[in-house]
Amino acid sequence: MTTTLWILIGATFLLAGLVKGVIGMGLPTVAMGVLAVVLPPAEAAALLVVPSLVTNVWQLLAGPSFGALARRLWPMMVAILVGTIAGAGVLASDRAGLAGIGLGLALVVYAALGLAGFRMVVAQRHEAWLGPVVGLTTGLVTGATGVLVIPAVPYLQALELERDDLIQALGLSFTVSTVALALGLLRVDAWHTGSIWLSLLALVPALIGMQAGQMLRQRIAAAAFRRVFFVGLLLLGIYLVVERLA
Repeated sequence: MTTTLWILIGATFLLAGLVKGVIGMGLPTVAMGVLAVVLPPAEAAALLVVPSLVTNVWQLLAGPSFGALARRLWPMMVAILVGTIAGAGVLASDRAGLAGIGLGLALVVYAALGLAGFRMVVAQRHEAWLGPVVGLTTGLVTGATGVLVIPAVPYLQALELERDDLIQALGLSFTVSTVALALGLLRVDAWHTGSIWLSLLALVPALIGMQAGQMLRQRIAAAAFRRVFFVGLLLLGIYLVVERLA
């Protein structure tokens, strides 16, 4: 761990926390996207576990409807847990190049959906079967790439929840995904004592960034910031794919 790498990790989690503070999500996505440029995907994923878990539990507990959302979304959450643990071997295997390409593609898809303003509506009668399908897919993507958002975020947005309920539902999904990612990395021996301590240290800049982002949210238009965020993710995703294929 060189001084330059320490500075990069600190700056990455400061930026990731800032993004989450402004728009309510994006910490693992930004952290994975930036750190995967200089670290193997499994090492980058191990670093984000504690900051992602703490900030998402914070977001989860701040909402008004945890019990109702947990009862409604538990099949999706169980599927996320299963899929993530099953898919974590890709991150830690010798196919790190494949994991990097998958990460880049996930960032490109997520950014493209965000920039296009993609929206769908899911009728409540379809949740019983669609929730587990979305959860399992999200889990497999999370386990293979460390990105927690595809397709969970578009699906939860499609449920047309109230704003506070949506934020809490996202916190629930990200919390379960983070716990599952940690369990998956443990299963394949990719999360060890050193990773835990580094992840704990990364929590400090993440919380500072999140606090700054919450203050910044009052001063700038969230929609404009979101566009900049998605453009940045799009470019980063393209770079990761091209760099792994080169």
